[in-house]
Amino acid sequence: MAKRDYYEVLGVNKNASQEELKSAYRKLAVKYHPDKNPDNKSAEDKFKEASEAYGVLSDKSKKENYDNFGHAAFENGGGGQGGFGGFSGADFSDIFEDFFGDFGGGRSSRNRSSNNRGSDLRYDLSISLEEAYEGKKQNIQFSTSEKCSSCKGNGSKPGSSPSRCSYCGGNGRVRSNQGFFTVQQTCPQCAGNGEEITDPCSDCNGQGNTRASKKIAVSIPKGVDDGTRIRLAGKGEAGTRGGASGDLYLFINVKSHELFKRSEVNLFFEFPISITDAALGATIEIPTIDGKKAKIKIPEGTQDGKQFRLKGKGMPFMRRGDFGDLYVEIKTEVPIYLNKEQRNLLEKFREIENEKSNPSIKKFFQKAKDFWKN
Repeated sequence: MAKRDYYEVLGVNKNASQEELKSAYRKLAVKYHPDKNPDNKSAEDKFKEASEAYGVLSDKSKKENYDNFGHAAFENGGGGQGGFGGFSGADFSDIFEDFFGDFGGGRSSRNRSSNNRGSDLRYDLSISLEEAYEGKKQNIQFSTSEKCSSCKGNGSKPGSSPSRCSYCGGNGRVRSNQGFFTVQQTCPQCAGNGEEITDPCSDCNGQGNTRASKKIAVSIPKGVDDGTRIRLAGKGEAGTRGGASGDLYLFINVKSHELFKRSEVNLFFEFPISITDAALGATIEIPTIDGKKAKIKIPEGTQDGKQFRLKGKGMPFMRRGDFGDLYVEIKTEVPIYLNKEQRNLLEKFREIENEKSNPSIKKFFQKAKDFWKN
């Protein structure tokens, strides 16, 4: 039998808020709970169906996967690739705990407050290659949830306190006998907190946190590469009811450079020279990523594509004192426009050229002659 749509199971639409989802689940859980419906297989199935639906839709990343892929997101061990825009503090083990709990009927070893952990956040930061070389300190600003200053995060109106949940007796979990097993599940009335807000804080509506714009200083280490992820523990969204804050993840984007190309800690760039410098040799001055200059001696007869390595002139290794290398590739440029004097000199040069001057040309034509002859 095909699974029903999770939104249909809870009787809500796709735009329902977390509070609406929680309220809908509580009503169904109380109505169909096995303790209130002993030996009623239909009620037991509906209770499990509602618990499964809420377990997915109450988790931001799982909900996103479900909205994109439906039930297929969780088949065969699947789960999609939810983005870093906002992770829930829960994982699949939380849902399995809600369904099965401890088979022995004991309390879960998971601390209840961990279920109230705040969401992780993602922040994309673009920097230049020079900033990646030197490291950077920067202030960033983002929207997040913070602990309510009025109620100090407990959700109750100042001067009052949460009361013990009347449904689970403050345990945060309820038990029921199903066949040979004692099944332990998250309390549907207090959502596992063990407490109820009887007099909610007016500033946060009993949630314990409020939306705010947050500004923090971050340090980008030297040598950071494109795609690097930096974790800032506890800088994510505030937890609810005393739960720990989530983490903030910085995703670094290193912008492309007009001169240098990067491969891990090594840098590459092409340096154009004239055919006369390639033939006669020269000393050239090249830029380096630290804003300075370096000299390279080009020997006479240097061919197009020749690479020169400058040791230690690349990017720094992260959290180490050494550096990669800089590779300079010579690109010999043939002149496009010639004046009369240049043309005459080149014509004269061609007349006095000999095969010794161009060994590669001589070798190629010898191969071509052999080919035609055969």
